[in-house]
Amino acid sequence: MDPFEDTLRRLREAFHTGRTRSAEFRAAQLRGLGRFLQENKQLLHDALAQDLHKSAFESELSEVAISQGEITLALRNLRAWMKDERVPKNLATQLDSAFIRKEPFGLVLIIAPWNYPLNLTLVPLVGALAAGNCVVLKPSEISKSIEKVLAEVLPRYLDESCFAVVLGGPQETGQLLEHRFDYIFFTGSPRVGRIVMTAAAKHLTPVTLELGGKNPCYVDDNCDPQTVANRVAWFRYFNAGQTCVAPDYVLCSPEMQERLLPALQSTITRFYGDDPQSSPNLGRIINQKQFQRLRALLGCGHVAIGGQSDESDRYIAPTVLVDVQETEPVMQEEIFGPILPILNVRSVDEAIEFINRREKPLALYAFSNSSQVVKRVLTQTSSGGFCGNDGFMHMTLASLPFGGVGASGVGRYHGKFSFDTFSHHRACLLRRPGMEKLNALRYPPHSPRRLRVLLVAMEARGCSCTLL
Repeated sequence: MDPFEDTLRRLREAFHTGRTRSAEFRAAQLRGLGRFLQENKQLLHDALAQDLHKSAFESELSEVAISQGEITLALRNLRAWMKDERVPKNLATQLDSAFIRKEPFGLVLIIAPWNYPLNLTLVPLVGALAAGNCVVLKPSEISKSIEKVLAEVLPRYLDESCFAVVLGGPQETGQLLEHRFDYIFFTGSPRVGRIVMTAAAKHLTPVTLELGGKNPCYVDDNCDPQTVANRVAWFRYFNAGQTCVAPDYVLCSPEMQERLLPALQSTITRFYGDDPQSSPNLGRIINQKQFQRLRALLGCGHVAIGGQSDESDRYIAPTVLVDVQETEPVMQEEIFGPILPILNVRSVDEAIEFINRREKPLALYAFSNSSQVVKRVLTQTSSGGFCGNDGFMHMTLASLPFGGVGASGVGRYHGKFSFDTFSHHRACLLRRPGMEKLNALRYPPHSPRRLRVLLVAMEARGCSCTLL
């Protein structure tokens, strides 16, 4: 017996009634999502603490507030986003109406990860609801406490004829992916992303894949090492390093490494104390499987800072590795933990060459007091996002799209980009039923003169003015 068939049929039937299309219905769902956040804030904080040992500061900043901000932005702009978009016309269509209509795809599937289990569930959900879709939400089974809240509490705030939460592990997700959806939005690893894309291809279903990769961080010699250490340590060890846009490794000269290491040690002690394990501000690894994987990576290179671990607490200290070889395991996979390798390069040219011979990352960072150096790294590389002289602050701007390129992902979202991702942009032209004599030029029998006139009439025009 297929556990999902009845739910999917119910949601698809609800979509075909047109229930989700009105601005009023969409706004009501978004307001419900906002109430869910506000009325269950402590419950959500507690669940995040249970799953990842997240502090209230990290939970509010990176999970609740970002999700609430997306809801507020969507509610403020919903009618403007939904409005038909007028487009320029050619001479042949000057008397007609040409526009792009943003239509919901229909039944969409959102598969969420465990590392930011609220943010990376609700932010795409905001876009899907704002665009007027019916939604099947599959939270991660690994972040069990948040999964329970999303399954048991969230549906009370939304119209359950148009929204459902489904549970399960890899086997159930595989079964779910056998069904046809109108759009699939997946956040997770490249390995699972390939599985999702393969399943979607069977139905020719469009996808957004928010993946990851090894994000480089170039540190130029012309830098203040303490400033760099503060910023790099904060966004490397935030959420215990389990962040898809965190820097995965540092590229710098041997001279900068000598200046950077004591600055990083000083910063880590200032952030987390002499005993980081007792700090309320440092998270934990999500489960034993990930802990064992990360602990094995501590054997790469040489531990310059940290390196301690406690299996019973799923604790790995904020760690810096040096003398790392590019062929070692820590450089072959996304680390996704509080471990930061430093590799040496002699110049910005060598750093750029190193970055470009690897897969395109989800994020790329460059630190330098010289704006020319930062802009050079930006110009001569490719990545999903880029930030100069800081960490993932570009993620705080809903006006910037978030997404990967190549192996780090397909598609983009945040703010209006989320609405556009979950909307079909339908090309529309409404012509007049009369004035048939104007169309006579295109009908047989053809002539060179008629062709010349038609080609002029169909030329793209640079403005949307009408000739009346």
